[in-house]
Amino acid sequence: MKQSRTHNCGELRLSDAGKTVTLVGWMENVREVGASLAFVVLRDFYGTTQLVIESEEMMKAVKAVNKESTISVTGAVRERASKNPKLATGEIEVVPTELTVLGRCRYNELPFEINRSREADENTRLKYRYLDLRNPAVKKNIILRCNVVAALRKAMTELGFLEITTPILTASSPEGARDYLVPARKHPGKFYALPQAPQQFKQLLMTSGFDRYFQIAPCFRDEDARGDRTPGEFYQLDMEMAFAGQDDVLGVLETVLEPVFREFGIYKRVTPAPFRRIKFNDAMEIYGTDKPDLRIDLEITDATDLLADVGFEPFAGNTVKAIVVSDFSATRKQIDKLVTDVEVQAGQKPYWFRVDENGELVGGIAKFLQERKDEIVAKLGLQSNCFVGLTAGKKAVAQKTAGVLRVKLGNLCPNHMDKEQYQFCWIVDFPMYEIGEESGELEFCHNPFSMPNGGLEVLEKAAKGEIDPLTITAFQYDLVINGYESASGAVRNHDPEIMVKAFELVRLGEENVKAKFPAMYNAFCYGAPPHAGAAPGVDRLIMLLTGEESIREVITFPMNQKAQDVMMDAPTTVDQKQLDDVHIRIAEEE
Repeated sequence: MKQSRTHNCGELRLSDAGKTVTLVGWMENVREVGASLAFVVLRDFYGTTQLVIESEEMMKAVKAVNKESTISVTGAVRERASKNPKLATGEIEVVPTELTVLGRCRYNELPFEINRSREADENTRLKYRYLDLRNPAVKKNIILRCNVVAALRKAMTELGFLEITTPILTASSPEGARDYLVPARKHPGKFYALPQAPQQFKQLLMTSGFDRYFQIAPCFRDEDARGDRTPGEFYQLDMEMAFAGQDDVLGVLETVLEPVFREFGIYKRVTPAPFRRIKFNDAMEIYGTDKPDLRIDLEITDATDLLADVGFEPFAGNTVKAIVVSDFSATRKQIDKLVTDVEVQAGQKPYWFRVDENGELVGGIAKFLQERKDEIVAKLGLQSNCFVGLTAGKKAVAQKTAGVLRVKLGNLCPNHMDKEQYQFCWIVDFPMYEIGEESGELEFCHNPFSMPNGGLEVLEKAAKGEIDPLTITAFQYDLVINGYESASGAVRNHDPEIMVKAFELVRLGEENVKAKFPAMYNAFCYGAPPHAGAAPGVDRLIMLLTGEESIREVITFPMNQKAQDVMMDAPTTVDQKQLDDVHIRIAEEE
């Protein structure tokens, strides 16, 4: 089906010379050479074709049309005298005899040049996103997104998963972020919530007897934007399996994702399955983060016993972490910038010293280390031209700062970061509980619906004070790709008795569980299968596949960093009648 054209703008080849064709598209550019000679670039979804204007009549018609108008041209195909090998249609040109304007661009000036739209201010790009998307480089990401989603659907279906859609209007639930609330017109004072994830619904599907579920699920969270996170709305490959455990879920995602990255990724080297599994505590010790970028070969060493008492005040009584970088060639200016950047990101200053070509400790805090030089060199395995980055503080602070320092050092030292590859790993055995920063009391660390390692027995021991609840780990797992958390999942707590005991440790009883999760609690009381699942983030996967630094580059109509759709002017005010219909009154600001 060719619609109103005989060919598209990326289709014609030298073998088509002599044919009369009809093309449609956007008039991208006009280059006048004389009174009756001009070259026109016609662009559609598929590519571009050069038109040659050779008559005064056609020149007059072209001059009357602004760039980016849509036109239809009919004319003869001929061989180009000056061929363009970089262009698929570079061996031919079309000499039009008819030109019809289909959609006139009424502006002489565009907000930006279409093929250079990525150089424009981001808010301008988002306001005129329909023009930005005309840029083939921008459109390419959206096309890849479509192809990847199709591949994910195909792979999941072939593995026996059913695609089932779950509700968008649902009940507010504590998922870890703010809900988007929707007032209920027929129920004054009550609200629906847009789902932060289909978590409860997919678990209910497992109790309903469905064995394998998935969907490309829209999720809604009222949270701030980051480079790798879009505010408002995002999509995930949501999946769940009945009568399954951690190994089953990890195996499915390895089967699905590895081929996708091999086919669509900009890097051709991909970690082969099965992916490496790293316990959470080990990840924090070795990499200073639960999202380690394994393309960097640097590791963190505990240097507390070695350096805590060297007379340097920030080390005294604190945990000290060290990162040794061999063959270090950065300048003092680069080191100073490194220290500043780490402090800005981590909120804690790192320290350093170097080993010069003569084996002496120099720079940074070297003067505090001279009396223990030989021991430091031996225990840290130092050689000439080594750099040692150091962090200190309470254990978690020292780890986090070292984690930030490790990444900055990897980016600074190309010999320690093999960038052009995809490094996958699983982070497993997350803590079940943590001490809340604000409450100072025991809280769930991640997903409250996760099954604890040790089941009911370990929870009862914690309740009796026989073990520290902070030592309890859960069957939770994250997939990390090149330092980005790309999927999260867990073996679910499907036993009401274990669920109640888990919540009791955070001061919530059975009645609280029933009140907060009535459908799931009741469903589990009717005999639920063991089940497990996960949810890779589609937007983040596409960002990694394309190598983009901002997730907004792979979303068709993204919001800006302030969660505004500047193209549609959302959020916006509504009239009083609409507010009255849903029983909402806007409070006056004091």
